[in-house]
Amino acid sequence: MIDDLAIIAPAFAAGLLVLASHVPLGRRVLERGIIFIDIALAQFASLGMVLAHILHLESAWITQAGAFAAALIGAALLNLSERLWPEVQEAIIGSSFVVTASLAILLLANDPHGGEQLHELLVGQILWSRWQDLLPLAGITLLVLGAWFGLDLQRSRAGFYLLFALAVTMAVQIVGVYLVFASLILPALAVRHCGARRGLALGYAIGALGYGSGLLLSLWFDLPSGAIIVCMLAAGTAVVLPLLQRRQSTA
Repeated sequence: MIDDLAIIAPAFAAGLLVLASHVPLGRRVLERGIIFIDIALAQFASLGMVLAHILHLESAWITQAGAFAAALIGAALLNLSERLWPEVQEAIIGSSFVVTASLAILLLANDPHGGEQLHELLVGQILWSRWQDLLPLAGITLLVLGAWFGLDLQRSRAGFYLLFALAVTMAVQIVGVYLVFASLILPALAVRHCGARRGLALGYAIGALGYGSGLLLSLWFDLPSGAIIVCMLAAGTAVVLPLLQRRQSTA
């Protein structure tokens, strides 16, 4: 058991860093009703990574720059569309995800390792995280949280999209598109009836339990780590949401 914990420790730390920024972002997303923004910007970042791959520019910093540039372009486009066409913003967000995903498939169509690349972009490789991989993620997380809570950039539409681009850029490279979305929405959904502080605390707890149990199950039963963590986050939400909803209705 101790050996198992040592193996998953860096992956669990990566999950906690992703949750640190994504739980408050998720609560704000639910308030604004733009549910698919995270998965759309994650797909923009993935497209940037695909472009770096097909151009054979795959050093860590170039891949990071490509992912962030693509996510920033996506954030700017979605910020513009919300200003011009707010009534169809959710449709535009969903369409941007489908288009960028399709572009990634087309770019990798003739790559012999294209299927593997797409799989890693979607479900990630969190179980194989190393401590040194977490330093950039930790730096971005601190920057996002400082701007979110300290500078209150969440109240600015442009700031909101910029922080999303920053948070997603590193997270998608480690945990993949699916887990980025699940980390954003599922804990926030579970605690949507809670106040600010209690909601954050419970959201972090649900997320941590989902990541921890998912990583252990992945290790013990040789299951894809990203997929099983998503399922465990969903299970936690399915248990907690009705309990909190019932408690509120009887209060």
